[in-house]
Amino acid sequence: MHILKSLIITVSLLCAQQQFASAQAPVAQPTTASANKFGPEGLSKGSLANQFDHLNYISKNNYDFKMVRKTNLEIIKKNVVDTVSKLQKEINTLKSASSNYGSTTKGLQDSVQILKDQLAQEQEKVDSFSFLGINTTKSAYSSIVWIIIAVLLISTVTFLFSYRKAKVILMNIKKQQIKHKKSLRYSVKKHLKKNKL
Repeated sequence: MHILKSLIITVSLLCAQQQFASAQAPVAQPTTASANKFGPEGLSKGSLANQFDHLNYISKNNYDFKMVRKTNLEIIKKNVVDTVSKLQKEINTLKSASSNYGSTTKGLQDSVQILKDQLAQEQEKVDSFSFLGINTTKSAYSSIVWIIIAVLLISTVTFLFSYRKAKVILMNIKKQQIKHKKSLRYSVKKHLKKNKL
C-alpha cells in the first residue's frame, strides 16, 4: 500500500510539473520555416510586422502579459522611428514631385490656352480677307456676292419684262401708226379728189 501511495503521488507530481512547465514555456518550438523568421536578427531585419512578431515570440509569458526586455523594446522603437522618418522623407519627396507636376501642368495649360488663342487668330485670318479695303469674313463676302447676284438677276428679269412690254406697246403703236397713215392717205386722196372736182 505504501508503494501504491508513493506511485500515485509521483505520477500526480509529474503531471503537475508537466502542466506547470507547459504554462511557463512557449507554446511550440519554431519549425524550420519559422526558425528563419525568428532568428537572432529578427529584431533588425524584415518588416515592422515581422519584427513585432519576433518580439512577441522572444518575450516571456506571465499569465496574460508579456515581459519584454528593455533593449529589445529600444531596438523596435529605433526601427519604428527610422521607418517613420524614411516614410516621411518619401512623403515629402512625393509632395515636392506632386507640386512640380502641378506647376508643370499649370504651365502646360497656359501653353494650351496660348495655342488655342493663336489658332483662333489664324482661323480668323484664314476666314477673312480685305474686300474694297474692308476686312470681311468669307461668309459675309459670300452673302454680299449672293445679294448682288440676286439684285442683278431681279434687275435683268425686270428689264426683260419691261423691254418685252415696251416692244409689245411699240408694235401696237406702229400698227396704229400704219393704220393712221393709211387712213390719212385715204383722207388726203379723198380730199384732193374732192378739191379737184
